[in-house]
Amino acid sequence: MKMALTRCGRLISTTRKFYTSSGLNQGYIVLVPEIGEDAPEKNPLYHTDGLPKFNQITIENCRAAIAKQTLDFEVGVQEIEKQITENPCVDVFKDIVVPLEHLGHVMETTWGLSKTLYLGNNTLMPTSSYMAIHDRARRARFSKFTSKKIHFAMKEEFSKEKKRSSEEDRILKKYVLEGRLNGLELSEKISKSMLYNLSTLAKERSEFKHKNDINTKQHAQMVSDRTIVRDFPDDLLKAVAVDPSYHLNGPWKFTLQPHVYFRLLEHCPNRDIRWLLWKSNVNRGSVGGERELATSLHVEEIRFLKADIAKLLGYNSCVDMSMETKMAGSKQAVDQMFESLLERAKPAQDEELEVLLEYANERGFKTDRLELWDIPYWRRKHRISLYNYEEEKFKEYFPLNKVLDGLFELSENLFNIVIKARTGVTTWHKDVRFYDIFESHSSAPIASFYLDPYARSDDKLRVQNPGWMIGMQSKSQVTDSKPLASLIFNFEPPKGEFQSHLTFEEVRSLFQKFGHALQHLLTRTYYSEVAGSSNVEWDAVEVCSNVLPHWLYNKKVIDSITSHRDSGDTLPQSMFQTLCDTQKHMAGYDLCREMYLSALDLELYSSKDFWMDIVKRLWPKYRSFEYHIKYDAHPCSFMQIFTDEWGAAYYSHLWARMIAADVYSAFHEVRDNDQQIRDVGKRFRDTFLALGGSEHPGQVFREFRGRDPSPKALLKSLGIKKVNESI
Repeated sequence: MKMALTRCGRLISTTRKFYTSSGLNQGYIVLVPEIGEDAPEKNPLYHTDGLPKFNQITIENCRAAIAKQTLDFEVGVQEIEKQITENPCVDVFKDIVVPLEHLGHVMETTWGLSKTLYLGNNTLMPTSSYMAIHDRARRARFSKFTSKKIHFAMKEEFSKEKKRSSEEDRILKKYVLEGRLNGLELSEKISKSMLYNLSTLAKERSEFKHKNDINTKQHAQMVSDRTIVRDFPDDLLKAVAVDPSYHLNGPWKFTLQPHVYFRLLEHCPNRDIRWLLWKSNVNRGSVGGERELATSLHVEEIRFLKADIAKLLGYNSCVDMSMETKMAGSKQAVDQMFESLLERAKPAQDEELEVLLEYANERGFKTDRLELWDIPYWRRKHRISLYNYEEEKFKEYFPLNKVLDGLFELSENLFNIVIKARTGVTTWHKDVRFYDIFESHSSAPIASFYLDPYARSDDKLRVQNPGWMIGMQSKSQVTDSKPLASLIFNFEPPKGEFQSHLTFEEVRSLFQKFGHALQHLLTRTYYSEVAGSSNVEWDAVEVCSNVLPHWLYNKKVIDSITSHRDSGDTLPQSMFQTLCDTQKHMAGYDLCREMYLSALDLELYSSKDFWMDIVKRLWPKYRSFEYHIKYDAHPCSFMQIFTDEWGAAYYSHLWARMIAADVYSAFHEVRDNDQQIRDVGKRFRDTFLALGGSEHPGQVFREFRGRDPSPKALLKSLGIKKVNESI
């Protein structure tokens, strides 16, 4: 049976095998699912035109299809192993990669279809059904990376001095690295130790998550005083009301759930309540709370196990192992970026806090220092005071259809494509739209995507997420398949004669997810193994999604996506300037916080020091606040790096933003010349959008920009300058 665990920012997949006196048995243990005799050989869920049969799909045929396809894939891997054992492998691409492309194609499309249904119509695809499909498909897919025969055939080929394309080199390197990280080069004794560590790590992570979930749910403050909630927006009132049907009447329940916690700190005027919320949040897992729910020992054990696994695989630390799959390449490169950013961000943070304290003091705040539980509340009020920013007023200017028209027009102009809506396509809901993408000179589409824009309380999964991009089918010349994607959001639906309008943050999310989709849809690679974001280093995966939102601070683009609900006017210059100013408000504070968390993650997974000692060392370097050691145990609830996939990789979000800002600066430099903008757009398409994971992102960036990346563009975009310096 196959066991897959996430560690150090990578999915590490190991195959459990029978042990015999002579060593490891090479066969997989395959659990054969029940499959109907009439199951077709090809994907039963798709029409001959490559589009899903949404009007015929059921949970049962999704599960039956994935059961057969995953079994076919695993048996196919065994067949490849048998063939390369019996006959020397002359051409690994012909004998291994191409067969695996064919085997994986139908499984990947069924998997993508199932995820789309799960997020778009939870009635057709409940969570339990999707997770069963997801886990089964993931186990099958990684069987190609846990085959010793395939690994060593790829490794032998990679060692040969041959003239190959960069795409072929990247595929070979991917198989070799995945196999090594999965322990395929370890001795039997060390392999047993690694399996034990992985099993123990899974238990520790599960226990850490379980205790944090309980800690999060335990805190609740009942509030009945209406003066405390008088400035709450309506949706927040409903979210915290004991009875949402009577949310104006109360009482209200304040919790630590992420979708309400941060907004409560922003809107709650009572400092004592904010303090209790903040303290309860950062104290989760602390030994100062309920001892049976403390997670400090789990933190240390997870760190130890990951460090031990890294050493078994030949690395000095978990961070060193993680950097094998990152654009940065080393902790030193990330540290250098931090130092460059911190030189300006820390003084900017100090200045911002001084200004905010002065503002708060003028409005009745009686102490001489702002604490972390004060910042969100006074920051929101300060932003409103400075810029008169009111979300609902801006929302009146962003009708969804107008935003889509402008977004598509921008993409067409930059990347020389045409986006057309197509009718008559079956979908999972009547609100879903379908679009084809064409080259400007062609009549046949090169890619297609679904767009499901509206929230639906009855059948659509709704979590605190700005939206999703799902790659339903990848580009592959081997299988002659075109990219297919789905974009799913929870925007406010139309009401009667009034069309859907978006908040500015929702507009940003739409631009982000569409940028991510374009990387999937406009890829030009030969193999799906490196198409789109596949095989792109983790810290570069979010680059494309972070480039398009920069265009929202271009007045021409804003004019193309705005039309007032009543007058039809575009966004006035004064309001546009407000958007530009608000994104820079307290940017130094935000950047220092993000760097602190990123540095904390890297230190936790590279240092042997106790976690609290690491916090004490890093805190004053990045944060301009006293560290409340008695209450604050925030690493003990840092879920992203201990239970999610971002251990030793949390910095990736910030790294991708830095790269994206530098990419956009190439457009900004020629902003007054339309032809030069199109030239830069073509260069961006030919590199970041087209190459996918077929080249290292460092090389992709150099091909696009002609140099290595710099953090200067990020600082400039955030308005962070040296003290007393003007931009």
